[in-house]
Amino acid sequence: MATYLTEYDGIILGAGHNGLILQAYLGLAGLKTICLEQRHVAGGGLATEEDPRHPRVLHNTHSFFHRGITQMPWYRDLDLANHGANYLQPDLNVAVVRRDGEVLEWWNDFEKTFASFSRFSHRDARALRDWRERFVPIVEKILIPESRSPPIPPERRTSLLEKTAEGRLLLETSELSPFEFVHRYFEHPLIQAGLLFFNGLREVDPCCKGFGYHIPALLAASGKAQMCVGGSASLAHALNSVVYESGGGIQLNARIRQIVVEGETVVGVETGDGFIRARFVVSSLNPQQTFLELLDERVVDSDWREKAKRFKFNILAPLFALYLTLREPPHYTATEKYPNLRNAFMVILGLENSNQFAQILEHHATGSVPPTVMWGSCPTSFDPSQAPEGKHTAFMWEKLPYRLNGDSNNWDSYKETHGRRMLSLWQEYAPNLESSVTDWFTRSPLDTERTLPNMKFGDLLVGAFTNGQVGYNRPFAGAGHYRARLKGLYLCGSSSHPGGNITGLPGYNCAQVVLADLGLPIPWAPRSVEQLLSELGG
Repeated sequence: MATYLTEYDGIILGAGHNGLILQAYLGLAGLKTICLEQRHVAGGGLATEEDPRHPRVLHNTHSFFHRGITQMPWYRDLDLANHGANYLQPDLNVAVVRRDGEVLEWWNDFEKTFASFSRFSHRDARALRDWRERFVPIVEKILIPESRSPPIPPERRTSLLEKTAEGRLLLETSELSPFEFVHRYFEHPLIQAGLLFFNGLREVDPCCKGFGYHIPALLAASGKAQMCVGGSASLAHALNSVVYESGGGIQLNARIRQIVVEGETVVGVETGDGFIRARFVVSSLNPQQTFLELLDERVVDSDWREKAKRFKFNILAPLFALYLTLREPPHYTATEKYPNLRNAFMVILGLENSNQFAQILEHHATGSVPPTVMWGSCPTSFDPSQAPEGKHTAFMWEKLPYRLNGDSNNWDSYKETHGRRMLSLWQEYAPNLESSVTDWFTRSPLDTERTLPNMKFGDLLVGAFTNGQVGYNRPFAGAGHYRARLKGLYLCGSSSHPGGNITGLPGYNCAQVVLADLGLPIPWAPRSVEQLLSELGG
């Protein structure tokens, strides 16, 4: 049994990937840290589980598609490839399979993507190229630097962006909603739906103004969907290894009771095993856990408590999952016409036109189940190590409401029924599944919250991007620079800028802030986004 100290430079609450990335950087800077994790395993959403009924059959039960991880600065800085986190990026990255057997393809090779769009609409293919070319400098000079640096106040950001052509185009497209953008610049129903799916259904309400730029930014981004060899947990294991090598500790099954404050300064954490003193505490938990559950109300200003109470979770984020154990991979009927489909990494089914989004939003608002639109993969087609010879795994995910018919507990009795519904639809596209499936199980939005409590209401993004909860005001105004009102308390989770998904950037950015406040050198840190934007206007 590991023995832990009672005094550290820093304590990190929660061993999700953001907390581990932060801890690794702090350790490399010479700081002694401990991460307290209430679960029995570190990694948060980086979960790969062995099927208890099928030895050596691995299922990625939360995250799987990791966008552009090998381009992330922390992946390079922490030498994660040499610690066992190796990635694959299949050439046919995404395929939308329509009921009539037609397929819309996104390739690593843009020219192949252009050709696929052209089969549906020459006009849309030209628009695709045009917006990609116009947004490449915006992504490279503005959006990527902004995501990898502590944010600046929105008024200052707007002032700097208005001075350049790239900045003005970004502001112009930001005034639109994703729905408005795709309907203004693209004409084909499937292309419109495909573009909205990547943005609207997976991240923000497609009708929400302020996010129209997400669509062209997606087209211009070089980072595509990737998978971690051995399963998503391999990234967690690599991060754990770096943390330990840099002198950090991770305490699992920790009973975190309270963040302890003396005067207006955080001095440590009270656990079920006693008090741990530290110079600072960093929370990767959501703001309601941090400010309402772990801090005595007498030490938190009433306005901050009220802001934490008003923090909004994303009603579109909850995930329902169907996991299969197979004798062979899914064989889609559409492969007869499009043979490359057998090598498609992400497959989207049930998506036909953009009008479905209004229906999906309505069902989420009412707590009912919409007609299925789902996406998934067959991991073992690309990484045979995730199942023994002669077996395969596959999964499909669907965004469904957390409060099913008004009560999240309804999922416990309904999830098997919905799993069968998804499997039946899947078999319409891949008939061989009827004889190939040897076992299956489901995970509901309620299961997500039970497993990962920071994902309240099953929100895997840990906070909506509406209600002003973006950039400098994420999670809320006053806390967007990773510092809390109390001295020595910081935030590094997905509820901070730039938000959820497996990016590691909240942890990466918070490390810059913590080390700067301690006056320690940060040789790996990028130049500030304010400097970069100022130079664009120079």
